[in-house]
Amino acid sequence: MEYAKLGASDLEVSHICLGCMGFGNPNAGQHSWTVGEEATREIVKHALDAGVNFFDTAIAYQGGTSEQYVGRALRGYARRDDVVVATKFLPRTADEIAEGVTGQQHIASSIDASLAHLGMNHVDLYIYHMWDYNTPIYDVMEGLAQVVASGKARYIGIANVYAWQLEKATALAEREGFPKFVSVQNHMNLIFREDEREMVPCCAEENIALTPYSALASGRLSRRPGETSKRLEEDSYAKFKYDASAEADSLVIERVAEVADARGASMTEVSIAWLLTKVASPVVGATKPHHVDGAVAAVDLQLSNEEVAYLEEPYVPHAIVGVMAQNKPADAGKEHVWLANAKYLKGENR
Repeated sequence: MEYAKLGASDLEVSHICLGCMGFGNPNAGQHSWTVGEEATREIVKHALDAGVNFFDTAIAYQGGTSEQYVGRALRGYARRDDVVVATKFLPRTADEIAEGVTGQQHIASSIDASLAHLGMNHVDLYIYHMWDYNTPIYDVMEGLAQVVASGKARYIGIANVYAWQLEKATALAEREGFPKFVSVQNHMNLIFREDEREMVPCCAEENIALTPYSALASGRLSRRPGETSKRLEEDSYAKFKYDASAEADSLVIERVAEVADARGASMTEVSIAWLLTKVASPVVGATKPHHVDGAVAAVDLQLSNEEVAYLEEPYVPHAIVGVMAQNKPADAGKEHVWLANAKYLKGENR
């Protein structure tokens, strides 16, 4: 495993971040592929043994049980100072808005709930999960500044964000003396590269680390055309993100298979090795130990400039999909399907 500083922070992170969205109480989750606590512990230990020290979860994942399971696993297998733990908070709900809960109050209660779930007194990276169009960005940045000042988070990050939003928040932080975001966690992989237009150069300019999610496009970049899996068949949210562009994407996927065959590597290794030519530490989900192995092996696979160009050449522009497509000003305050799982906001699963 190799390590690097996370943007402008002093956090030393592995080049692979273990994404923990698949961990938690299966009965509380929205995914058929969610794994329970015993499997969570096995995968976390396997990742630690492989040199992974960067773990990403969220209070929205399985009603907070992902945080609980990950927290217990890390306490069992690692020293707190040896791991970098990130979690995320959601926008205010419609009920909170109606009740007059401020952005600052919402963030304060969210971090306290996450720390209780994790069994920790601080997180290393606290991430704004998606832009809250019903809450002034000043309130968000001030709330995050208060969290950092309290010692409950060392640094802050942001996810599912446009470049103009990131720059607006950065300018406000500079003006007011608030902490700046040190990382951006957006959707990016070989078949969804829209962030290369503005976000990638923006982050390079501001020394902000890129830690994209969906590194394997929910398994599409790890399987040859025609191959299937339970997740590919049952993950309706991934279908929503990728089915519309499947024909164009198949050309890229075929090239991943070609390069993998030529290099004697797996498609997983090639896909993540490509991402590592662009970003600091991709978030790679795992629901089985061998998923970790493929991601870790990618760190040692150095693609040539010619291979990178060959993989990239068939790409065509894509419409914005997923969280950012759903989270629009007209929908602000609503609980989207995937957000409805965040029952902790109503006092459940705490």
